[in-house]
Amino acid sequence: MPKTHAPLPTGVRDPRLDFFRGLSLVMIYLNHVPGTIYETLTSRNFGHSDAAEGFVFMSGVAAALAYGPKLKDGLNIPSFRKIWGRSWLLYMVHIVTAMLAIAIVATAAKWYGGEAMLTRNAFKPLTEDPLSFLIGIATLGHQLGYVNILPMYAALLLAAPFLIRLGQRNAMGLLGFTVGFWVLTGMLRLNLPNYPFEGGWFFNPFAWQLLFSLGILTGLALRKGERFVPVKRGLIWPAVAWLVLCAIWVKSDYLMATLGHVSWQLRQWDVPFFLVDFDKTFVSGPRLLHILALAYMLSLPGIVPAIAASRVMAPVRLMGRHGLPVFAMGTVLAILAQAIKEVHPGGFVQDSALILGGLGLQYGFARTREWLRSTDHAKAPTPATRPVLDVPATTPRFRAKPAR
Repeated sequence: MPKTHAPLPTGVRDPRLDFFRGLSLVMIYLNHVPGTIYETLTSRNFGHSDAAEGFVFMSGVAAALAYGPKLKDGLNIPSFRKIWGRSWLLYMVHIVTAMLAIAIVATAAKWYGGEAMLTRNAFKPLTEDPLSFLIGIATLGHQLGYVNILPMYAALLLAAPFLIRLGQRNAMGLLGFTVGFWVLTGMLRLNLPNYPFEGGWFFNPFAWQLLFSLGILTGLALRKGERFVPVKRGLIWPAVAWLVLCAIWVKSDYLMATLGHVSWQLRQWDVPFFLVDFDKTFVSGPRLLHILALAYMLSLPGIVPAIAASRVMAPVRLMGRHGLPVFAMGTVLAILAQAIKEVHPGGFVQDSALILGGLGLQYGFARTREWLRSTDHAKAPTPATRPVLDVPATTPRFRAKPAR
């Protein structure tokens, strides 16, 4: 892989990563408050993939950048503790957001006439079989609509040390493994089981590991100052053509019907469903090609990196820098907005207040966390001011590492 820029030093953040993570958070929030004019502005209205695919891909990039240096000499216990500790944190955040979502829906149903919310988004077992419902929530066997991406991410982090290490030792080996496992998952319909419902996870980690691993390969190359996929005219034009076709496709009833029939016909000829359908659970072919083409075009040097690093986009980067807490807050606010729209449909003014107010709260939350972090760093003593042990002059002095 050719060098494209200087290697990225450990601890230095690429502004593009924070920018696109923040942009994904904004679009996820818009999509999670359905029925407003604002959701027509998100990426899913211009192609087959949506912000979820982008978020998982960038999570793989972030995992490679954050944990790759800790694994460069091999698998080790401190790295496992760090990465799996993050997975445990994701589980706990998921449980908290799920319980808050349940509380919001229960409040709307009990006191404000929002009983209809109990019939949607997998809330039905709450009234029909509450004990099984609670078991499913705790064991991740039952995941509520709009509150179901973190379990998949937590599962992927359990595999992250092995995926990152394989990518460091043999990038093509990781590429072959992740594509092969995605194919095997689709052929055998592998998935983690649901409970009390039948079926499997909506965000199937066995399939979504493909996007996560491709993100890892991208991040490992970025750390070395390289590109995993080179800039070539023979790749740019097909990517542009596919993105344009998809944008027209999702807006054209004629293309939707015609190409939808083509997909159906291919299925009749026993072409595997995950190659030609639009299944989100298994990251099917059209969705996968769309997010990969989009990621490739957005990674090209020039105007996109300049926009990502621009001053005007600082609020978006700030939200991306605090991705997990902002995502959790956005999830709860989205369920609250759904409840408000259920009991009081309102109109454009109310929708604007819910959307813009929710985004404003998320930005304020991220800014508060950034201020608290900078305050903690300012209070932390520097290595020169830290006390050292009073040891004999012949004994080497040991200094604690500065707090991060």
